[in-house]
Amino acid sequence: MFLHCIRRRLQLLGEKRPWYQRNLSKYNTRDDGCDKTSLLMQLCADRYYISPEAPHNRTCTYGPLGTELKKNIIEQWTSAIRARANVFGITSSVQSRVCEETVRIVNVSALQEILNQDSLTKKEGYQKIQTLIKDSVSFRTSLLQGALQQYIQALELVNKTLPFGLAEIGLCHHSDSQLRHSSCCSFEVTESSLVWFCSPRTSSQWMDYWAHQRLQWWRKFALDPSNFSMCNVLDEELKEGISHGVKVLYKFPWGSETLETLWSLGDTLLQRTHQGTCTKLQCRDGRKSVVPHVISVSANVDRGILAYLFNSFQLLKKTDNKQKLHQRMVLKLHPTLTPVKVALDMGRGSSSELRQVCEGLFKEFLEDGISTWPGYFDTSLSLENLHTKYDEMGVLFTVMVSESTLKSGLLLVRNRDTTIRETMHISEIKCFLLKYIAAAENF
Repeated sequence: MFLHCIRRRLQLLGEKRPWYQRNLSKYNTRDDGCDKTSLLMQLCADRYYISPEAPHNRTCTYGPLGTELKKNIIEQWTSAIRARANVFGITSSVQSRVCEETVRIVNVSALQEILNQDSLTKKEGYQKIQTLIKDSVSFRTSLLQGALQQYIQALELVNKTLPFGLAEIGLCHHSDSQLRHSSCCSFEVTESSLVWFCSPRTSSQWMDYWAHQRLQWWRKFALDPSNFSMCNVLDEELKEGISHGVKVLYKFPWGSETLETLWSLGDTLLQRTHQGTCTKLQCRDGRKSVVPHVISVSANVDRGILAYLFNSFQLLKKTDNKQKLHQRMVLKLHPTLTPVKVALDMGRGSSSELRQVCEGLFKEFLEDGISTWPGYFDTSLSLENLHTKYDEMGVLFTVMVSESTLKSGLLLVRNRDTTIRETMHISEIKCFLLKYIAAAENF
């Protein structure tokens, strides 16, 4: 029976239904919610956000635009966290030496070989599997432990003065129990973490500060901020040593899920990490020497990407040149997060001269950090089909270089959100884009 249960477990892990279909089946979700989810996942696969196979299995593999979106979110998360004084970046090992809350990677072939030995007794099979697990590599499930281990070194850096924080972004391996009620499509998750060390007398104020700051940060880049919310963790969900917990949630079509979690940990975990060195943990709090309290802030970046994709996805009605009604799909990602700010295309005219103008603008935009799509390489699509493609990619502006550009220097500029097209002189376009993006970041 023991070996049979493990065989059955391996079969369940091989399930290939799309992750969003597995989640939707848990809720009484309306058909339109399911259809919208399927449409978004297909759009993300078609428009380079995720790899083509990603919607159909448990992998979070990103295409070029998804990778850029992830980079933008991480940059903004880091910028917001590091805006506080005395927050320092660290890097810790992916492999974990701590026995608690780790994921072990087991050689499946070796495990299958043991399971196929029907002659083994329950005790023999158990012993062989235990040996296999003991010899396997252990991986972290969070970034908290790495920051706790580096506390004493960081304490010297700040001259034993509170408060200060250690921030890190890296891969964690989540167990199946952690993912069972989750939209996560992979055991490997990118996590962003801040571990904040503060005086015991101010820990509750800092907890409130970071909770408010984190909710405001998620809402800042949202098209519909009301889908982001915050709630306290129930007392029965709190683990030993944790006095308070807060979750930042996003309302997906299948239900609310946690994007970021904040824990007030007291000093228990810190002292457990550095057993026998209590005096080295102490720092100044006025005239007193205290062991600081720890506040842990951890976000699931991959789920955050999913939240922003759902939040920005819009199904709109549009009328074509023949007055036919169509459905227009748009990713209205925030200007700061959207992977491509501008697409450069060629209209009618001398192709060689127009290409030279496009290449010049392309180089100029990239030098100033404006992510640009070289649409002038592909002249097979009509203007209307180009706009459809770029709307689905989330491109902020489409710039059309045409014969009039060669004559008068005028460009045709289309805005993704308003669909309004206006003419602009070529000498003004870069300044316009930079001001637009800067205004959006500071909003």
